Amino acid sequence: MLLKFGVSIERLNREIRRTLDPIESVYATNGEEAVLTSAGEGTHSVGSLHYANDAVDVRMPKKNAGEVAQELRRRLGKDFDVVVELDHIHVEHDPK
Repeated sequence: MLLKFGVSIERLNREIRRTLDPIESVYATNGEEAVLTSAGEGTHSVGSLHYANDAVDVRMPKKNAGEVAQELRRRLGKDFDVVVELDHIHVEHDPK
């Protein structure tokens, strides 16, 4: 997994940190390198779990974004939300 310049994973909480390997694996299966574009840095919506160190954004895959997101949902389980945005896939630890 690559990190966009300026992105740091050092403050991520344990549960969201544990998603990094599955994210990398799903992207690799799709023939792509996962690029983490945001953890806690940047500007996010009010109440975003990025500010609680419980969310990451991954650059949109070049192909099969919906399939990649679906596989991430399957692998990560019910305690994680996976949302396809305009230019990235948002993953957050949000236990129900």
